[in-house]
Amino acid sequence: MANNAIPRDFLKNVLNNGVGRYVCQLQRITFRFCKSHGSSRFMRDFIENHLLDFTQKHPGVVVYLQPRRHKPPSIVAEFLNGRREAMGMSGKQPLEICKWTEHMRTRSGVEIVNLVKNLHTDNPSTQGIWHPFTFADPALAATKFPSDQQSKILVKGKTATDFVLEEFNAKKQAGNKSDVSAGNKPDH
Repeated sequence: MANNAIPRDFLKNVLNNGVGRYVCQLQRITFRFCKSHGSSRFMRDFIENHLLDFTQKHPGVVVYLQPRRHKPPSIVAEFLNGRREAMGMSGKQPLEICKWTEHMRTRSGVEIVNLVKNLHTDNPSTQGIWHPFTFADPALAATKFPSDQQSKILVKGKTATDFVLEEFNAKKQAGNKSDVSAGNKPDH
């Protein structure tokens, strides 16, 4: 499929899902299969062995079984936004059908699109997006690099290493004074 045939859109979240509590967007899932045809044997195996576990784990999803004579097996997922998505399951193993069922359960129901941008906000900033050079000195733009002035290490106040060394030396001094007052010789 050509890249320009896939629609492009901004990143969206369904009804701010997850702000209050998570709501599963899968409303119902229908398993279509044939009771006798060979192409539906894996689907029948999935229904017999795995479907009950899925329904017990996810009671909010309505599950329908729809036998159809001599038709290939498929899954039809219906989402809260009204969208339906169908997927053929011919030749897929039961564990693969489990994975596709879980995939449908975790989908939002929104059509898959190429993203215009990786982020989107409903309230864009009037000041622009922050980047590391937002508050940089304007003279930096005209500086010829490598520059001795820009290569200096900026030290503002005591570093954590200086603070720890001072604490260590203070405790060492206090320890030596207590040893001398007790009559012990300090170790060197």
